[in-house]
Amino acid sequence: MSYLPRSSSGSSVIISSIIIKPVRFPRVWCCTHTPINQTQTAMEQLDPSKSSQVVVPHPHLLHAKISSIRMAGHSKLQIIADFDATLTKYWVNGCRGQSSHGLLQQGNPEYDVKRRELYDYYHPLEISPSIPIEEKAKLMEEWWGKTHALLIEGGLTYDAITKSVANSMITFREGVVELFEFLEARDIPVLIFSAGLADVIEEVLRQKLHRSFKNIKIVSNRMIFDGDGHLVSFKGKTIHVLNKNEHALDMAGPLHDELGDSDGPNEDSASVKKRTNVLLLGDHIGDLGMSDGLDYETRISVGFLNDNVEKSLDSYRKAFDLVYLNDGPMWGVVKLVSQLCSTEGD
Repeated sequence: MSYLPRSSSGSSVIISSIIIKPVRFPRVWCCTHTPINQTQTAMEQLDPSKSSQVVVPHPHLLHAKISSIRMAGHSKLQIIADFDATLTKYWVNGCRGQSSHGLLQQGNPEYDVKRRELYDYYHPLEISPSIPIEEKAKLMEEWWGKTHALLIEGGLTYDAITKSVANSMITFREGVVELFEFLEARDIPVLIFSAGLADVIEEVLRQKLHRSFKNIKIVSNRMIFDGDGHLVSFKGKTIHVLNKNEHALDMAGPLHDELGDSDGPNEDSASVKKRTNVLLLGDHIGDLGMSDGLDYETRISVGFLNDNVEKSLDSYRKAFDLVYLNDGPMWGVVKLVSQLCSTEGD
């Protein structure tokens, strides 16, 4: 089903395989697989997938942002991305895909049940529109603290992480590898901000992508294991859904993994903050806060509205520069990044 706002001046554009780059036209068009009068618009393909739709709430503003970032050059650009249901798919083989937290099986059924009970209690509070943000932040801190305590108490091992990932229903969106390759070739940093578990995310990258990317940094909750591979504690302060932003670069422990990060002071934090143009990818409106703490000049925000489209479309249209509907692929973002890095004229 398609959810199309009315076609009128200033309204959104919904397109299945293109983005409209405004030139001169009296009103904005709404279309789904509908040819557009090319005397009124210049079209650039952003999403070659015919199965996805993209909403562009303000085409003129988006075009201005693209031009601004392109003029500044890709040396000023950084990518900030959420992980679960943004880089990964929301649906996998017709079933709800797992998150980096949800896939984890401790090898201790009693504690798996306890963590599930916490989810059942706190998740409705997380998504409740009636709880003030300050109160909700305290609840999220409480939830994450209890969950981490259960992982330690229940004897989580690194072997359990590798087995959990191997048996998981988690997969990346089509086009994610190509996006990472494009960005790596141009030394554009990708900061993956997640309220999940860094060690699990790194294992997902290793097992599902089968390669490393030197430009990817993960800012998430990182575990400390003893010599026998048992979890004993977490590094730094807790990162939850309401505080994952550029301030978390200082909150998180030093980045270290087998994908190219190293132990020691995180010197990348200062250099990343000098990249003042941002492409932000997220699946929740709250993900827009990931760029908090960065004094950016231009930001393009891309939202993935994976489910409950009819109820949430209006709020996503108001929040993001582009909105991909129904768990769409990453190809449109690949094309967008190629435009941002292009040196050609309009």
